[in-house]
Amino acid sequence: MWLLLALAVEADDPRRSRDADAEAMRRMAAGDGGALAELYDRHGRVLFSLAVRILRDHGDAEEAVQDVFAQAWRQAARYDTTRGAVVAWLLMMVRSRSIDRLRSRRGQPPLQGDHPTALRDAADASTPVDLALLTADHIKRVRAALEDLPEVQRAAIDLAFHEGLTHAEVAERLQQPLGTIKTRIRLGLLRLRAALPAAGETHEKGEGDA
Repeated sequence: MWLLLALAVEADDPRRSRDADAEAMRRMAAGDGGALAELYDRHGRVLFSLAVRILRDHGDAEEAVQDVFAQAWRQAARYDTTRGAVVAWLLMMVRSRSIDRLRSRRGQPPLQGDHPTALRDAADASTPVDLALLTADHIKRVRAALEDLPEVQRAAIDLAFHEGLTHAEVAERLQQPLGTIKTRIRLGLLRLRAALPAAGETHEKGEGDA
């Protein structure tokens, strides 16, 4: 899932942002409300943009983002900053909460875990790139790759990721066989992955910039 979340990240210096986020989480754990405000200033806009894209309602999106920052405050003391970028965690929570709200509107049950499975499986097909090490150029390349996908692949990915539809629901919406939808999603995600550098390349670049 990190692959699609990376499309939303717009930090000028991802490594510096990651360090600042980790420090903010430590300060939040100590009860520093100013740290929460700093985290919101740094990432509130991109989280809100993701929520709006999913929910298509500014009021609901604002509530979803507020819920996520409230959860971040409550869980700050338990968050392990070594397990990954804070912004990736925030984005995943926003996506999950937004999709649950969207499905609730439709009378559908909330998602259980990180669905649909094709998104997770494709993301795990090779060694993941650390979100915090992606440069603006890497993100630009993935966005361009997304735009270059065949419309049938992009539509299936959009419904699965931004609306949280299962494979069967995407197939029904697009009136295509289930096997076809699974193939389109997987092939599309693999093409997006190909736009990213190998893990070793990002680490080597980071070391050279230090």
